[in-house]
Amino acid sequence: MAAAHPLDRPVWTTLTTRQAPLAEGDARAWRLKADYGLFAAAADGSAESLAALANLVPADGQLATVGTAEPGPPPGLNAEPHLVWQMVCEALTPAPPGNFDIVDLTDADAAQLLALATLTKPGPFFARTHQLGAFVGIKDASGRLLAMAGERMNPPGFTEVSGVCTQPDQRGRGYAGALMRVVAGRIANRGETAFLHSYAHNAGAIALYESLGFALRAQVTMTVLSRRQRA
Repeated sequence: MAAAHPLDRPVWTTLTTRQAPLAEGDARAWRLKADYGLFAAAADGSAESLAALANLVPADGQLATVGTAEPGPPPGLNAEPHLVWQMVCEALTPAPPGNFDIVDLTDADAAQLLALATLTKPGPFFARTHQLGAFVGIKDASGRLLAMAGERMNPPGFTEVSGVCTQPDQRGRGYAGALMRVVAGRIANRGETAFLHSYAHNAGAIALYESLGFALRAQVTMTVLSRRQRA
């Protein structure tokens, strides 16, 4: 039987390899530490593994699994599935550089990163999500963060492009595409393949990603887990 592709279960793969230091749980189920994200995965579909996954779901919060055929959901939890496109970039399409400066972002930018992500909702973003990988951005003369993009999950051989967002009053200027080119280009220069996830209904975002050279690899499901409220 052929080995499973690393991106079939990206959360499990990354939390048991390169991002293991940022994981909480045990061999039955792991989750990213809460300050970094809400992604989690069970080892398999056994009752023990699903119970361990359920135990990681916070009483007043959520976890999310992502994959082509993730085990679960655990019984007794709310489970909200979302269809997601998983896209990979084998080669960026050529494009001239934009007439704006792209800068590396650091912990000194953490408050602005979180504020922009909270405003624009590119996906789950928490106080230390920016520490999952390198982030780049565009600022105005006053230092205001106008747009950003960075890295998230990194299973062996792959790194996810994530956190792509732009201030609402700055859209339409090519910032998102330019930032993604920098992030994906650096990933390729490391000998890895860039990938990303997009809600299947987000046709505008998918069109942008395709114009950059990303192509559909698989349709996966992101299932958001939460505890049922007592009546």
